[in-house]
Amino acid sequence: MDFRTHFKPATVQPQEIEGKSFQIITEELGEHSFTEEQYPVVQRVIHASADFELGRSLIFHPDAIRAGIEAVRTGKRVVADVQMVQVGISKARLEKFGGDVKVYISDPDVVEEAKRLNTTRAIVSMRKAAKEAEGGIFAIGNAPTALLELIRLVKEGEARPGLIIGMPVGFVSAAESKEELAKLDVPFITNRGRKGGSAVTVAAVNAIIRMGEQV
Repeated sequence: MDFRTHFKPATVQPQEIEGKSFQIITEELGEHSFTEEQYPVVQRVIHASADFELGRSLIFHPDAIRAGIEAVRTGKRVVADVQMVQVGISKARLEKFGGDVKVYISDPDVVEEAKRLNTTRAIVSMRKAAKEAEGGIFAIGNAPTALLELIRLVKEGEARPGLIIGMPVGFVSAAESKEELAKLDVPFITNRGRKGGSAVTVAAVNAIIRMGEQV
């Protein structure tokens, strides 16, 4: 039997798959307390993770969506904590508004400074980013130390992000860093607990970018 003869893949457009997925998410999520403007972020986070518990655990600052859209439309930079976050963000969509995506963690000066101070590159990268991306979107999905350092910089007036999307994953300091973020009086999107990661952080950023495109 020729497998190719008897089993032909169905022709399905990507938009159809995404639309059907979103329909399933809406049906299975059921009643929730998210606002109409917050829901697209929740939907895309669940779509990226197939994890309804993670989606339900999302926390939004009241100004998060507005601030994120404003940052996109005014061409502010998106700062990613690691390359895995950077590569997933819709750069072409951002570029239409004059924005870009930058990750600092592997910059030679960051590497050298981290060695000199005997600290992590994630921490030093946030110090550099704070100087170069005022009003931007900081997307942290991997490094709790980056999020904790960004929170410190905000508290001390050394960083002025437009929006922080902080959803690092892990067992050491991940949940704690997100709890600290939720206490800040700056626009943020985060979630409770250990779950998170690059894929869901990217999903949240891309949801904001798509909303920024809408007139």
